[in-house]
Amino acid sequence: MRGALGGPRVLLRRLREVMAEPVSAQERLDKIVVLIAANMVAEVCSVYVLRVDGTLELYATEGLKPEAVHQTVLRQDEGLVGLVASEANPINLSEAQTHPAFSFRPETGEEIYHSFLGVPVLRAGNTLGVLVVQNRASRAYSEEEEEALQTTAMVLAEMIASGELLSIAKPGAEPAIRPRLHLTGQPLAEGIALGHVVLHEPRVTVKNVIADDVGAELKRLDDSITALRADLDLMLERRDVADGGEHREVLDAYRSFANDQGWLHRLREAVSTGLTAEAGVERVQSDNRARMLRVTDPYIRERLHDLDDLGNRLMRQLMGQDHAPPREQLPDNAILVARSMGPAALLDYDRRKLRGLILEEGGPTSHVAIVARALGIAAVGEIDNIAGLVESGDAVIVDGSTGDVHLRPAADVESAYGERVKLRARRQAQYRALRDKPSVTKDGQPIALMINAGLLVDLPHIAETGAAGIGLFRTELQFMIATEMPRISEQLSLYRSVLDAAGGKPVTFRTLDIGGDKVLPYMRAEQEENPALGWRAIRLGLDRPGLMRSQIRALLQAAAGRDLKVMFPMIATCAEFDEAKELIERELTSLRRRRHKLPDRVEVGAMVEVPSLLFQLDSLIPKVDFLSVGSNDLVQFMFAADRGNRRVAERFDPLSAPILRALLLILDKARAGGKPVALCGELASKPIGALALIGLGFRAMSLTPSALGAVKAMLLDLDASKVEALLRPLVETPPTDGTIREKLEAFAAAEGLQL
Repeated sequence: MRGALGGPRVLLRRLREVMAEPVSAQERLDKIVVLIAANMVAEVCSVYVLRVDGTLELYATEGLKPEAVHQTVLRQDEGLVGLVASEANPINLSEAQTHPAFSFRPETGEEIYHSFLGVPVLRAGNTLGVLVVQNRASRAYSEEEEEALQTTAMVLAEMIASGELLSIAKPGAEPAIRPRLHLTGQPLAEGIALGHVVLHEPRVTVKNVIADDVGAELKRLDDSITALRADLDLMLERRDVADGGEHREVLDAYRSFANDQGWLHRLREAVSTGLTAEAGVERVQSDNRARMLRVTDPYIRERLHDLDDLGNRLMRQLMGQDHAPPREQLPDNAILVARSMGPAALLDYDRRKLRGLILEEGGPTSHVAIVARALGIAAVGEIDNIAGLVESGDAVIVDGSTGDVHLRPAADVESAYGERVKLRARRQAQYRALRDKPSVTKDGQPIALMINAGLLVDLPHIAETGAAGIGLFRTELQFMIATEMPRISEQLSLYRSVLDAAGGKPVTFRTLDIGGDKVLPYMRAEQEENPALGWRAIRLGLDRPGLMRSQIRALLQAAAGRDLKVMFPMIATCAEFDEAKELIERELTSLRRRRHKLPDRVEVGAMVEVPSLLFQLDSLIPKVDFLSVGSNDLVQFMFAADRGNRRVAERFDPLSAPILRALLLILDKARAGGKPVALCGELASKPIGALALIGLGFRAMSLTPSALGAVKAMLLDLDASKVEALLRPLVETPPTDGTIREKLEAFAAAEGLQL
C-alpha cells in the first residue's frame, strides 16, 4: 500500500489496543482518526456519523478545524460525504473540488485539500456513517488503500452499533444505530400487532472483528467453505430434492455460488487485511446487501439474495451455530420477520405468542398470507430489506390493514396504536355479540355468511363467528404444508374433522388447486412462462387422475352418512366438468361394490373463475348442482392482471362495471336454471364488496373469518332493496360522473352503514 506505515494489519492491531483503552467515546474516536491518518499518510481523516434525522454529523477529525466537530452537519444529498452515504459506495478522487457533488463548508477548512477517499461505514448493508481521508496533493489512492479504509470502517461500524457514541450525541441528534422507521408495504392479513421482533433466521453477531493470526483465520475460512460445499452436496443427494423441483434449483444455485471464484476471492481478500474469518464474511455480505438495496433489476437482486443466504450459512458454519431458529424461546407478543417463508414454517411457531408477521416478499394471495389470516395474525409483505433493518427484540408495530410498519416507534405513535388496538377489541366484542343474531338485512333478506378455511386451525372459527358453514375449504393447504404426499388415511382424517367441526352446517370442499404458484415441496415443479394460466388446478387433476381419485375417495368416505359438497376449480369448458364429475361417479361405484357406507347426498359444483365459462353457462348449469364464483381469479383473468404483482394487481377495481356485469350474468343465469350460486373470494371479505354483492342479488358468500363480523354488522343495518335499486342501473349503464365504488360509498354514508 503506497505510503502506508505497516499496512492494514498493523493498523487493525493498533485499533484493537485503542478499543480496549478505558477512555471516553470522544477520546477513542479522536485516537482512531489520528491512527488512520498516520497509517495512510493522509493529512486528514474524518468520521461522519449518520443521525436519526438522516443527516451526517462530523464526529471526529484529524486535519480539519477541531471546532467543526459536532458542528458540521450534511444532508445525504449534500457533498461528497452525502454521496458516499446515499449510494453506499466508495468515492476516490484526485481532484475532489471539481466534482459536481463537492460542497464547500468554510468552518472545516478543507478547501486546501484536493484528493479525497471516502468509504461508507456499513453494517448489515445499512449505512451508519462515512470514513474519509484527504491530502493536499492531487493523488489517486490505490486499491489497497481503499481496501484498507473499508476494512477499518468495519471497526467503526461495530463501535457505532454498540451504542457507545450515544454518550457524546446531542439530544435529538443521536446516531442512527437503530433509527425509528416508518415503512409501507403490502397488507397481507388484517389486524394491528404491537410487539417485539423475532428473526425467522437470526443473524450471527460477530463479536471479534480483528484477527490475532491471519493465516489461521484464512484456514478457518477455507475449512468452513469446504464443509459448506459438502453440506450442499449432501442436501442435493437427499431423496426429496434429488428428482428436481424448486428446492433443487435453489440448492444448485447455492452450490454454484459456493464455488464462485470471485466471491471466494473477495472473502479471502477481506480476511487477508486482518479481519477474522467471520468479520470478513460479514464485510463482503454487507457490501452485497448495500448493492442489493440499490439494484432494481429483479434477476440481479435475486442473485444477491442468494449470495446473502449463502453468506449466512457460511457464517453459521464458522460460528458453529444451528441454522434453525429457537422457536421454543419465542417471547410474548412476537412479531416474526423474514425475507420469505412457507406456510409450514409459520405453523411451527407457537400461535399463543405470535402476534404479527413482516416479510420482504409475499403478496396477499400467497400461501403464507392465507395461513396468517387463518391464524388471525396481522401481516405485511413487500417490505424491502426488513430482515437487514431490524435487530432481534426491537419494538415494532404491524398494521395489517394499511400495510404500515413502525420500527422502534416513538411513544406517541405507540400510544396511538395502543388506542386503536383497544378500539378494535371493542369492535370485535360488538361483532361477537352479533354472532347468534340471524344474518338478515333490515328489509328481511336472509344472507348466508360462510367462512373460507383450509387447515385444522380454521375450524374453531365456525363456532366463534356463528358462520352458516364453510363455503370454501381449500384442500390443497394440507398438501402444501406436508413434507410428503398425504396418505388417503390422513386426508380422510382431516375431512372427517372438518365435517365434525361444522356440526351439520354445509361444507363445500374444493378439490386440489395446485400448480402455478402453488408448488408442492415433494413434486417436481414444471417451468412455465405463465404459471397462473398453465398446468394447474383441474387441468393437473385430470392429467393425474390417480391423485384426484384418491382425494375424492377420501372425501366420499369421510362424508359417509352425511351430505357432501364438492366443487372443481378453474373449469374452463363443460367437457372438463364432465370428465371431473365422471371420476366421482367411478369412486362411488367402487365404494358401492366394496359395500362402504356412502354419503347421504353428493352435490357437485363448478367454480366460475375462468372468463370462457361465462359463455357456456347455458350448457353448464343443467349439469351442476351449484355454482361458486372465485372472485380472486375471475378478476385476475378478466383484467389480465397478475394478482401477485403489486404493480398491476391494484390497477383495476373489482367494483368496476366489467366485473359486476359478469357477476350479474352468472347470478341471473343460475337463477333462471334453478341452481344456487355463492361467491368466495376477497371481494366478499370487505363490507363495501359485500354491499355490492347484495346489491347484485347474491344471497350467499364465503369470507375470511376475521371479516365476517364487520360484514354482518353492515348487512344488519342494510335495506337490500335500496342498494339493489341503486346498483343494477349503475352496472347496466356505468356512471360518467365518478365510479361505481364512489356511488356505493356515498350510499353507505347516507344510510349510516359502517364500511
